[in-house]
Amino acid sequence: MVDRRRGRYVGGDEGAPPLPPPGGYRGHRRAPAGLDAAAGLPLASATQVYTAAHPAPRRSNAIGLVAVTAAGLFAIALLLLMGAGGTDALYGATMLVLQLVVVGVVVAALLTPRGRMRGAIALAVTLVFNVATVGAMGALRSAATHAYEGTKSEQQKHEEAYPGVDGVSNYDVLNGPSLEQVQAEGNELMAEVRERVTERYGYGWVQAGTVDISPERNGHGGESMLKRYTSTTWTTAEPVHDNDRKRQILAVVDEVLVERGMWPLYPLNASGSGISDDMVAKLYGSADVERQHTWEHYSDTYPEPLRFYVTTYDLSKDATGEFRLQREAVAQQTGEPVEGMQLLIIARQVLPEQDRAEFEERLKEYPEF
Repeated sequence: MVDRRRGRYVGGDEGAPPLPPPGGYRGHRRAPAGLDAAAGLPLASATQVYTAAHPAPRRSNAIGLVAVTAAGLFAIALLLLMGAGGTDALYGATMLVLQLVVVGVVVAALLTPRGRMRGAIALAVTLVFNVATVGAMGALRSAATHAYEGTKSEQQKHEEAYPGVDGVSNYDVLNGPSLEQVQAEGNELMAEVRERVTERYGYGWVQAGTVDISPERNGHGGESMLKRYTSTTWTTAEPVHDNDRKRQILAVVDEVLVERGMWPLYPLNASGSGISDDMVAKLYGSADVERQHTWEHYSDTYPEPLRFYVTTYDLSKDATGEFRLQREAVAQQTGEPVEGMQLLIIARQVLPEQDRAEFEERLKEYPEF
């Protein structure tokens, strides 16, 4: 059975609204279609083309560019001045004023919205390369290499090349023993001491270290032609713990020294050497000689340059164990025994024979020295 009330909506034209009259209803306007009409825009023609609107480009800020340029140029100037050795000039009034100007420009750029990025870059450059940091690097470089050419006068450069040593008589240098003579004399002295001690007490000897010949400073900021000589060391292969035996060996050494026209050994580890008891205890383990872990004695050929040292290391007198650690570190580095009696030759301000002619020639440029 068909519901007549529903059937009128699903078939035929029964119940449909009537068609509008020809020409439409009076006063009727057809609503414009499309998004343009909805937005209140005029209707577009079939040939009209719309393009998307682009925002106008933002112009770069001039103060930011100036800040980056100023910071970069100032950093380059600082590095060039440091490379030229002008450490003192880095701290001059001119460089400090320029630094303040650069900082002012950087701050102005940071306060400008469109120059803030370039201002931040300029600030980073300024923090790394400024008068303080570059000046410190220049000072360290000059101190390490003695490169002060950028600030030295011609007179200072002349003095820097002085071949002698300030305060040392060139006459005594030329008329004294050469480096080669001092080295030969020292080797003979130590050989005779070793032979005499071995003959009396049977000790063997161990050679360690290497000969060191290094230039002396001339007292004017440069290197002298004179040399500092340090021999290898000779140490007894066996330790010497008994204080009486130490004195007996030192007496044998004195015999050799007196026979060679030198002074007997002088103790440096005793309070009478001119240093306080506290310092003696710090250097040698105790102010009491009998309890010291180190005995140090000395002789020389004054006014000639040879210096002879006899040092006795006795770890049985090391109450704390700290001195043993020091000696073990030295022994590992040089190969010498950690304890025993040791011989060493040192000579200061000696001239190699092969440099004698050049030394005399260069001295002619320094008649006032």
